[in-house]
Amino acid sequence: MKTARSFSAIVPVAGTGTRLRPHTNTYPKVLLTVGHKPILGHILDQLSAIGAGRIYLVVGHLGVKIREYVARAYPGLDVVYVEQTQPRGLGHAVWLAAAHIKGPVFILLGDTILSADMRKFVKFRQDCIGVHEVADPRRFGVVETKGGCVSRLIEKPARPSSNLAIVGAYSFRKCEQLYEHLSALMESGKTTRGEIQLTDAIMGMVAKGAGIRPVAIDGWYDCGKPAALLETNRYLLDRHRKELAVEVEGSLVRPPVYIAPTARITGSIIGPNASIGEGAKICDSIISDSIINEKATIRRVVLGKSLIGPSAMLAGRGQQINIGENSEIYLDSSGDAGE
Repeated sequence: MKTARSFSAIVPVAGTGTRLRPHTNTYPKVLLTVGHKPILGHILDQLSAIGAGRIYLVVGHLGVKIREYVARAYPGLDVVYVEQTQPRGLGHAVWLAAAHIKGPVFILLGDTILSADMRKFVKFRQDCIGVHEVADPRRFGVVETKGGCVSRLIEKPARPSSNLAIVGAYSFRKCEQLYEHLSALMESGKTTRGEIQLTDAIMGMVAKGAGIRPVAIDGWYDCGKPAALLETNRYLLDRHRKELAVEVEGSLVRPPVYIAPTARITGSIIGPNASIGEGAKICDSIISDSIINEKATIRRVVLGKSLIGPSAMLAGRGQQINIGENSEIYLDSSGDAGE
């Protein structure tokens, strides 16, 4: 098979992650754990696997923590950091890298994990945009097509004529054409929903005859809200179930789970669908369908569908009960002795 030409990759990771507060008040969204590593780790693995020559990370608030993570976890990766000091939109984030990049470029958003063969994006026979069929397109940017190519991009249409949602993966054989249209937006000050939009630049390319092909993505996992983060966690744990298999002496593990090597678990039940980060300490607890980030401490609690931030502490109260036949004890306010 013919090898793809060398290409650069841009990953915008400057978003503040307001829908994941309070976690993102002090921690970058892309460093929150899903499965067995931070969101950004999964993205960097994908880019490395498809042969990205150089990766440009567009960082903003809390960017120093992203730099520290990449230096520690990916010391050999060719990464360049671009600062986005003002949140002016995705188009602006991509435009900031213009001075550094020539030729083919692949853009992958930093808050989404995709399940697909990403190599099809970097063969560069044609410019591409990733899409996924959704039941309710009104919540997304959507792609309309004609003759197998993009004819129109619409942000959150009230009456969608297409169910192809934009998933946040784009490849361009020559980034110069894209940057020409982004620069025109910057010079004119044109915004959509108050931001410089990448989709507006792409529509400018389409208007001038560029053929951009929609590429179907099988799995699209958002990491923007707590419920979506937990759904992505379940998917990744199940996908890596065999390689993450682990036993913990004195505790019960119900797979799929991820337990970091430096985590300490005693007298607990972990799983299914639980991720336990580096240095976490869990004692006498039951944890399922939850993400416990690095250095968090959990004692004597039962958790489900929960997110626990780095270095957080959660401790419950132990109970001692001597209960006889036909007795009823309700330890939370939802119990109703009359039922």
